[in-house]
Amino acid sequence: MLNSLIYRLAKSLLFRMDPEAAHRLIVDGMGSAARIPGVKRTLSAVWGVRKTPDLAVDLFGLHFAHPIGLAAGLDKNAKAVAGFSRIGLSFLEVGTVTPVGQPGNERPRLFRLPADESLINRMGFNNEGAAAMAERLRRLGRRTVPLAVNIGKNKMTPNENAANDYRRCLQLLYPYGDFFVVNISSPNTPDLRALQHGDELNRLLAEVKEEMETQAERHGGLVKPILVKIAPDNTEEQLRYMADAIVRSGMSGIIATNTTVGRDGLTDPNARETGGLSGKPLAKRSTEVIRSLYAMTQGKLPIIGSGGIFSADDAYEKIRAGASLVEVYTALIYKGPGLLKVMHKGLRERLKKDGFSRISEAVGADHRD
Repeated sequence: MLNSLIYRLAKSLLFRMDPEAAHRLIVDGMGSAARIPGVKRTLSAVWGVRKTPDLAVDLFGLHFAHPIGLAAGLDKNAKAVAGFSRIGLSFLEVGTVTPVGQPGNERPRLFRLPADESLINRMGFNNEGAAAMAERLRRLGRRTVPLAVNIGKNKMTPNENAANDYRRCLQLLYPYGDFFVVNISSPNTPDLRALQHGDELNRLLAEVKEEMETQAERHGGLVKPILVKIAPDNTEEQLRYMADAIVRSGMSGIIATNTTVGRDGLTDPNARETGGLSGKPLAKRSTEVIRSLYAMTQGKLPIIGSGGIFSADDAYEKIRAGASLVEVYTALIYKGPGLLKVMHKGLRERLKKDGFSRISEAVGADHRD
């Protein structure tokens, strides 16, 4: 297929570059290209995915053409929303963004592991800040797919003041996101994962919820959805505590999962690098977490599955485990956007094989079996 050939040629060049330089080239290039007349139509013609009612998802009061969206981390500053919206994704998650821009950790901080089809990053929430993202999204105007904004705290903000950072992000960005994600699970910001547990989690979620209600009152309309993104490196006991706290707080759902600090089974020399691991080695664990969370919440709290999704089988496994939507990132780096058409076709085939007429019927099917 033409789109596969295009990406194979591009990948051969990109993989000769420093990973972060290639990342920047893709995002900046996509952002600049989308401003050229006719390019968005061309992107849709080459990479776009046909809408079919069987894969449509209605969740959080939003409509998703199919279950597959983009995970946070690729477009940290919302520079390429117009372009990424046209390559077959049903929603986008931008960020993580912090109240004040920060440079992140020292380079090198992004590593490819081709032997394991994975990435390791220790970026450290490098971004231009919430005000810059807000202005960019304001200028962008109307979007073609739902947009999630992933928010975090600045590196120098102590955990006892973390809620102020999440509040500030919401104050600046509330008008521009369709839903929001509280990131308390990156392994690359010191002590951030401590916010997943104990009283710190309860306090943080209470303040986030209060700020969402304040912003809804200020801007009008219903309170927008907000989800919590959690790490895969938690015990069942910790997961149960988080699930209970998230339900009690009135959050809209969970994203499972962020990257892992685990390194089991890796063979690539870059496996020794510190940071969060994404890609194929994460697939099994992220699905296990989804399965546990769905059971713990009795399927009443929507879950977005993320981690190691490289095929329709990977996506469908997470959906049957309990995910209503799924996200890709690392697979796009290794396989290109043509993957989305392949996954769309594969999901339809798996639905038909299992006797389901809509993708929503497959969510949590393993628990009913």
